[in-house]
Amino acid sequence: MHAASMLDQALIRLDEAARHLDLDPDVLEKLKYPRETTKVRLMIRLDDGSRKSFMAWRCRYDDTRGPTKGGIRFHPDSTIEEVETLAFWMTFKCAVMNLPYGGGKGAVQVDPHTLSKAELERLSRAYVQAFSKIIGPDRDIPAPDVYTNSMVMGWMADEYASIVGEATPAVITGKPIALGGSLGRDDATARGGYYLVRRLARQLGLEPGARVAVQGFGNAGQHIARLLAADGYRIVAVSDSKGAIHCTSGLDVGKLLAAKGQGSLTSLAGSDGISTLPADDLVAVDCELLVPAALEDMIHEDNAASVKARVVLELANGPVTPEADEILAKKNVLVLPDILANAGGVTVSYFEWVQNRQGYYWPIEEVHERLRTMMEREGDAIWALAQDKGITLRSAAYVHALSRLASAIEAHGTQQFFTS
Repeated sequence: MHAASMLDQALIRLDEAARHLDLDPDVLEKLKYPRETTKVRLMIRLDDGSRKSFMAWRCRYDDTRGPTKGGIRFHPDSTIEEVETLAFWMTFKCAVMNLPYGGGKGAVQVDPHTLSKAELERLSRAYVQAFSKIIGPDRDIPAPDVYTNSMVMGWMADEYASIVGEATPAVITGKPIALGGSLGRDDATARGGYYLVRRLARQLGLEPGARVAVQGFGNAGQHIARLLAADGYRIVAVSDSKGAIHCTSGLDVGKLLAAKGQGSLTSLAGSDGISTLPADDLVAVDCELLVPAALEDMIHEDNAASVKARVVLELANGPVTPEADEILAKKNVLVLPDILANAGGVTVSYFEWVQNRQGYYWPIEEVHERLRTMMEREGDAIWALAQDKGITLRSAAYVHALSRLASAIEAHGTQQFFTS
């Protein structure tokens, strides 16, 4: 996809949702553009003594409902358009879950695999030095994203504390447990999606025993496979960036995790009826539930017609393009949209922020119970809205979020208020 069109594509969803609500023009004017995007060059010294610079961004899209919230990704293909689009999605995701946040996002244009661990630490700290005036526990709260993890967040929180001169754990979520992280953060994205599938299992026709294909076997993909398999769902295919494997009788998740840990899922092929597939063919596997858990635009107009699953659970951000959405809708494939399906991650990030601010930490059962309650509440509301208005679940999720954003924007007074 052409990079500049990425945000325009996302804004299609906004316009579509707006048609189902009686909105004041102020609302769309405020949500059509990011509030602020800061671009910097991070300079770090490499281990060989040379210096290298990296492009970095932080976007605060909208803060009507509270401080902005969103991950930081380290990826060689990151662009300003991608960062702004992801921040737009976060704005809606936080509103879907009724979290007191707006949407933000950050990125560094880097292939982290080319850096040593010490260089990675320098880069992480340089990011916070550059953006220390942008981020803050009441202003903008980062979290991990693609190719960043809890250790990176720990370095960043530490750097922020040294800049402001006091421990401020609430500035960043997704930290190691020992540094103020929340229990349950590691599998939160997948667990939220899992609670949603279980809640709507009857309506979706997805009872245990259903066949599942998982595209992308990183954090979210591994955890959703584990949670669903433990419930009796049959994982029939998984893929990562190196390839895919398929087994009609079902894959052993323990063996998958071990193979992934050693670097290659495809090493399992050839035994127990397991065969390899080209990674691109995973979306066409015969199954009831397809879980895209990798990057954006994985299901597009050229492959959407080959999807055989009845339900798509979007654990990745933006894995289905608007063109693919239309094709899937015509095939009666139900798409559980990213701004609901993968919102478990930001919800448990919110719990972490609350715990940091209280200085009081919850047991894992409490984290799971609160997450389940919130996923079920918003999932039920969006399902009912879709049925009521005869629209897709994605449109319903945007309508649901937009009505909350509109209430907050209109609470400051609209044109009618100021001219009446």
